[in-house]
Amino acid sequence: MSYVALYRKFRPDRFEDVKGQDHIVTTLTNQIRADRIGHAYLFCGTRGTGKTSVAKIFARAVNCESPVNGSPCNECRICRAVKSGTSMNVIEIDAASNNGVDNIREIREEVSYRPTEGRYKVYIIDEVHMLSTGAFNALLKTLEEPPEYVIFILATTEAHKIPVTILSRCQRYDFHRISIDTIAGRLQELLRAEGVEAEEKAVRYIAKAGDGSMRDALSLLDQCIAFYLGETLTYEKVLDVLGAADTEVFSRMLRRILDGDAAGTIRILEEMIIAGRELGQFVSDFVWYLRNLLLLSTAENAESMIDMSAENLKQLEEESHMVQPETLMRYIRILSELSGQMRYATQKRVLAETALIKLCRPAMETNLDSLVDRIRLLEKRMDEAPAVRVVSPGPAEPIHGDTAAEAAPAAPRRAAPEELQRIVEGWGGFVSRVKGGFQVVLRNAVPKYDPKQESSVLYVTFRDLSAGSYIRNDEYRLQLQEIIEQQTGVHAELQFVMEEDTARQGLEPVTLEEAFKNIHTEIEIEDM
Repeated sequence: MSYVALYRKFRPDRFEDVKGQDHIVTTLTNQIRADRIGHAYLFCGTRGTGKTSVAKIFARAVNCESPVNGSPCNECRICRAVKSGTSMNVIEIDAASNNGVDNIREIREEVSYRPTEGRYKVYIIDEVHMLSTGAFNALLKTLEEPPEYVIFILATTEAHKIPVTILSRCQRYDFHRISIDTIAGRLQELLRAEGVEAEEKAVRYIAKAGDGSMRDALSLLDQCIAFYLGETLTYEKVLDVLGAADTEVFSRMLRRILDGDAAGTIRILEEMIIAGRELGQFVSDFVWYLRNLLLLSTAENAESMIDMSAENLKQLEEESHMVQPETLMRYIRILSELSGQMRYATQKRVLAETALIKLCRPAMETNLDSLVDRIRLLEKRMDEAPAVRVVSPGPAEPIHGDTAAEAAPAAPRRAAPEELQRIVEGWGGFVSRVKGGFQVVLRNAVPKYDPKQESSVLYVTFRDLSAGSYIRNDEYRLQLQEIIEQQTGVHAELQFVMEEDTARQGLEPVTLEEAFKNIHTEIEIEDM
């Protein structure tokens, strides 16, 4: 016999087997036991939540010769006929391919004939929202006053597309998304039945990837089992099959983004691409990771809403104190927009890289949440910048003997020339006059000077690797030099260098110490 997919092999046969829809199962079983069966039902909900399965169970139960607590026995002649698809009393119709007026007219003609066996003739119309307007109108009268032996069950994933006139004639049941715990428990049952060993962490990740759909989770589990046939299903193997990334990768990427390290962020993305990870899945999982961080930052007892191991949760709590909720909301907004764009894009990698650079460079946006992130980066750079000290000169104490050389303080570093300090004072205004991508990289540059040189050379040090094209092109250097001369009347030679070269050259940041060189503080102490 040919192989049967897991979601077909383990389709629920009784109401007790339906997972995550207790509110619907209880109502339908009570109706069957009390013989209060309606004539039209509308099952709404996302894919894979059990709409069609419940409809088939209900169709067997209302015709079963010996139902058990409202569920079909699955052993009588009628139940076996319905399960095998040979019963003339249960008619399944796919509205996606039978959506015309003529198809509905056939149903109207057939309902005039009583069922050959059993009590009810049940019509299950799947994806009913695909019916045309004329087909809906043709169905109205029959749906409102069908014969007593006819039951209509309409199933749809898009209830908003169904006319109000149809909705008002049906009992509506909304199928909820199934929780991760419920899906994981069901997967564990099926794995035991199939004789497959799997790590709990791997099963829970598959349940999470199912996104509330039992059928999707079963299909993913089927795929993982087939890839590693005969082997224990581990968390790493599941990530490999599904093209997903581990939580540790998202932690590394978040820290790079918070540091404004665009090059490091792109390198992590490249590692994921080389490892064969799927970009769309990577973005979706990263959004979910940021969502967990946002919950920890803003909600009380958020741990109960986050499905994660204790070890990863501890790391997540640490990172939640590193970033503000407004910044997280900005990241989620940008990545959510990226997720929608990537569905139909051909250059997915370029879109992903652009979005990551935008996360690292809040100056590229002008809205409020990007402004908050820009302030955060500025405060961080101010904290990392060397402090400026103002020392009040006092009377020198005499030093005697051979200890003079040891006690003598180190020679103070020569302050930057006065004209360079004037340039640094107006640095933000000069940068704002530069256009295009040069302004973006220039905002993250640091003006420095060489304390060993007498000449007034201003070294502009860049952090981003993307600044290489600007460093090699003298046109940008001359452009900035001309702007400075026009605004200050000072001619200063500029040189562009990368930050990693500054240690070798002995360059120092330009500070405003020179502004305090003429300040003298004298304190007089009067004898009491």
